[in-house]
Amino acid sequence: MLCVRCGSKAVYYSPHSGHRFCAKCFIRSIERRVRSTINRYKLLEPNDRILVAISGGKDSQVLLTILSKIERRFPQVTMTALAVDEGVPGYRDFGLKRCRELCEELGVELVVTSFKELFGYTLPEIVSLAEKRGVGLKACTYCGILRRRAINIKAKELGATKVVTGHNLDDEAQTALMNLLRGDALRLLRLGPKPIEEYPGFIPRVKPLRYIPERDITFYAYLKGFPFYEVECPYVRASLRDELRFILNDIEGRHPGTKYAIVRAVDKLSALGVKVKVKVKSCKYCGEPTTRDVCRACELLESIGVVAH
Repeated sequence: MLCVRCGSKAVYYSPHSGHRFCAKCFIRSIERRVRSTINRYKLLEPNDRILVAISGGKDSQVLLTILSKIERRFPQVTMTALAVDEGVPGYRDFGLKRCRELCEELGVELVVTSFKELFGYTLPEIVSLAEKRGVGLKACTYCGILRRRAINIKAKELGATKVVTGHNLDDEAQTALMNLLRGDALRLLRLGPKPIEEYPGFIPRVKPLRYIPERDITFYAYLKGFPFYEVECPYVRASLRDELRFILNDIEGRHPGTKYAIVRAVDKLSALGVKVKVKVKSCKYCGEPTTRDVCRACELLESIGVVAH
């Protein structure tokens, strides 16, 4: 089988497009698609101060590598990487080490923060407190909400104008289904390629890998020789997202293009330009933007007996 672009021996087949690629053309195609997404949706501006949220996993390694290559053409752009340490022993250690190595290789400044620093407790400590109090929430709920809060706090401290995350096509399709299953129609409207509206105190987030399937990102990382996590997060199997991942992968295997169809449907909803009136105010405890008197992060911390601040 031959590469669709150069006629060399192909090493990768894309079930969705039906195209085959050699290693060099595959790498170029991924980088071209990321650049196209940024340009088409105007995700980044020439004078942005970019904060790239990284974890040391394959998605963030690929994101930072491609983004640093693109942004070399715009010397006025500043780019900093941020790693958030949730404090999960035996898991996050590898990611932090890899973040430091990659940032050094690419010449990108790295800032590291932690749940312990910002909230007073590690994720395992938070989960333990929740179990003792009988709070029926999964570890991923605490992790997701507190991680997003940590990123926004540091983005403001560092003067960032955009936060870039490594969410891929699979992540976006899973998120869309999660919101649908939970009946959260408003969140579906806000899942487009870029924020419909910007709110005071919240740094806009963009996702250049949004249309790249996880399998493509994995192969790109493999071809680049990036190291992979050898252990998974101990909490991942308890999440709804993990269940949806298996379901979607099964459907995608039998019906290639399903994940694209889900994300494109979300895009069409976002493109309708429906203005949802959201009154944003400051949390009475931490001052972060929220639609309620107490933000979700502080609400979660209060539920386990942690004094919000």
